[in-house]
Amino acid sequence: MSDDRSRDFEVVNRSVPRRDGRAKVSGRALYVSDVKLPGMAYAKVLRSPYAHARIVSMDTSKAESHPGVYNVLRGDDLEGLNPYFGHAVKDHPLVAIDKVRYAGEPVAAVIAEDELTAYEALEFIHVEYEELPAVMEPQEAMEPSAPLLHQRQFEAGALRGFEGEVTAGRGTNLCQEHHIKWGDVDEAFAKAAAVVEGEYYFPMAYAYAMEPYVAIAEVGDQGVTIYSSAQHPFMVRHDLKTIFDMPVSQIRLIVPFVGGGYGSKSYTKIEPLVSACAWKARRPVKLQLSVEEAMLTTRGDDALTWMRTAVDADGKIIARQAKIYMNTGAYAENSPLVCEKSSNRCVGPYAIPNVQIDNQMVYTNTVPASSFRGFGCAQVTLAGESQIDELAAKIGMDPYEFRVHNAARPKQEFFPGMRPFDGTLTEDLKIVADNLGWKEPLPAGHGRSIGCSASDAGAYPLTSTAVRVHADGSASLMIGSTELGQGSHTVLPQIVAEELGVPFDLVRVVSSDTAITPYDRSTGASRTTTLMGRAVQEASREAMEQMVRMAADVLGVQEAEVQTVRGGITCGEARLTWSEVLTRYYRLPDGEVIGRAYIRKDGDFAQLPVFWEAASTGIEVSVDEETGKVTMEKLGTAGDVGLAINPALAEGQDIGAATTGMGIGMFEELEFDRNQLLNGNLLEYRLPRFSDMPRTVKLELVQNRDGVGPYGAKGGGEASLNSLPANIANAVYSATGARIRRAPLTPEKVWRAIREARAARGENKS
Repeated sequence: MSDDRSRDFEVVNRSVPRRDGRAKVSGRALYVSDVKLPGMAYAKVLRSPYAHARIVSMDTSKAESHPGVYNVLRGDDLEGLNPYFGHAVKDHPLVAIDKVRYAGEPVAAVIAEDELTAYEALEFIHVEYEELPAVMEPQEAMEPSAPLLHQRQFEAGALRGFEGEVTAGRGTNLCQEHHIKWGDVDEAFAKAAAVVEGEYYFPMAYAYAMEPYVAIAEVGDQGVTIYSSAQHPFMVRHDLKTIFDMPVSQIRLIVPFVGGGYGSKSYTKIEPLVSACAWKARRPVKLQLSVEEAMLTTRGDDALTWMRTAVDADGKIIARQAKIYMNTGAYAENSPLVCEKSSNRCVGPYAIPNVQIDNQMVYTNTVPASSFRGFGCAQVTLAGESQIDELAAKIGMDPYEFRVHNAARPKQEFFPGMRPFDGTLTEDLKIVADNLGWKEPLPAGHGRSIGCSASDAGAYPLTSTAVRVHADGSASLMIGSTELGQGSHTVLPQIVAEELGVPFDLVRVVSSDTAITPYDRSTGASRTTTLMGRAVQEASREAMEQMVRMAADVLGVQEAEVQTVRGGITCGEARLTWSEVLTRYYRLPDGEVIGRAYIRKDGDFAQLPVFWEAASTGIEVSVDEETGKVTMEKLGTAGDVGLAINPALAEGQDIGAATTGMGIGMFEELEFDRNQLLNGNLLEYRLPRFSDMPRTVKLELVQNRDGVGPYGAKGGGEASLNSLPANIANAVYSATGARIRRAPLTPEKVWRAIREARAARGENKS
């Protein structure tokens, strides 16, 4: 359970029921799929069967003459639009132009009176392709003889807060590279007491959200209006502004309920395509993808990491070196930032005096990769935390004690130039170790592991909000943050209610409509509670400052004589609620005051990262050596969240992250063969089930109020994912002696590794 600090607060730090829960479980919640506009048409997409091919010709005449079809959109129909978009660089066409770069890329879209008609008409489009050589792996794509995916120079996208320069589109298949270096790694390795070295693979994974991509577009004389399941409506607005060459005031993004995202709905996805369909058809158009199509839209970056780590005779880590090859697929999306962040996070939550990280992110003819929960940290933590266990074993030190010995301490600048560490990893590790029974003997066939991570949160501080306090004592909160299921529509009004001293039920949230709500850069990187929460707190306080001045006016006193109390003010014998202040000021039972706040990279937010997202995780597994099946028996986590505004929701985020990490560590991988995705459906792409969950789960939230968010809060919801794949690899080694460096640890992979380990020890293979 969470630490009980509710005595400090009236509304905050309490597990009030989530606002959207009843609507969602009862089926009353409105999603984009439920929206229907007058005269709306439906679009369906024809996709390339080839991973890399030139489009020789396309005949759409039969499809266009099919009954019920309005139009067919193709790559040569886009004159009058800027046909490319992309967050880092504008390398992504709305629909394939001249050639395709991955199997499943959209080459045309049929716009019809209903979905069935649109599906039928796809069969009547004839495309002639000239197949080109394809490259599926980063090392292959970087060979001098490799075919080039992109031949054009790219215009920069909306990516901001990036340390270096985006290098995509420079005449090679290199999308991005990032390098970190301090100290002297060669000298450190030469004098090390022990060194471990290895190569680790983190798989392609799909961030499965229950709601696939869906958007509705309407393009007219007044501009463009989109209903979308987007995480970042203001970022999507930026891309559409460029595509249509319109001012942002004419681009409106509306986001109702979103059925999950986990990073996959970050930035722009299908909105440009459906907008182009509406532009051509001159009517509203809806495009809703299936899960199979969503798997052909984006994924997480897979990564091959070579790493070596060294310790001295005292068990202190003295050096880490890594070379990372990341696979961004056919288009850059947000992967250049993933490249930067994965490089940083390769260091782990340890103070290492000598570091050299070289990271290359490469275009390949696979599904485009982009943001994914954990944002590059899990990819390299698989290598980093595996090597921590390997080093501990090599020097004869307990893995838990080895981590405690080396973990970054509070206020330590363990990463040069970044914000000092704001977590308590040694405390987090102890909590997990105690809850796992770390020193207790294990049954035969069982293994145990502990791990940790600390991510430099990718939350760039650019946020604004408004709090409207009404004369009847209620309040409206205007936010650009998207409710993805994480609970922000509950947490943020809790902050308003705490600050204003009004009942929680009287605070309404108006969100994610770019024509109405103030600007928020994004909903991701665990930023909402920290950045938007801080803005909400400051806006509430500004509203109160205005109402104090109003109270002084109506009472005929100096402002300094007015004191705030919960829910209102006092002045001498007078006590007024906020409702009474506003009513007496306006001399009517109407009116309001608007509090505003603007967060930028300044003050508390001048130094990045905004916060370190830290957690410790531990597991116990059992392994059936005859089948290779791994069963997770126990799970323990300690989420270092500063303060949980709503503990139940924070715990839900924590277990959700750990479950995602378990899926990647044990089951999930998008597999390609001969340029084709083999398991792009929910029957063959293995997700965690309830039956996979451990029987014993112990979650704790560490609440030291050491963050820059409201009341000392920090972001959470990703960190417990990052170390889980390494946890699983280390626990399987603990149980069997088989070291596996490629996730996921499927039964076949574990079975083979056990037999290889037995053979290496000279044991009977049978």
